[in-house]
Amino acid sequence: MKKLAVVLIALGGLLSGCVAYEQPYHDRPAYRDRDRDGVPNRYDRDRDGDGVPNRYDRYPDNPRRY
Repeated sequence: MKKLAVVLIALGGLLSGCVAYEQPYHDRPAYRDRDRDGVPNRYDRDRDGDGVPNRYDRYPDNPRRY
């Protein structure tokens, strides 16, 4: 009985290191949303939400400057 307990504890210790935790959906770099408008930054034409499209905005990640 002791041997079984030792084996189970050792097996549990080995398997506990094998658990991989995935990043939450909203924290992945490709899906971040700076201005929280529901469009990920990757596809957002105005990612800081200041009203100036990224292509004309000198600071596309800063809503206080354009």
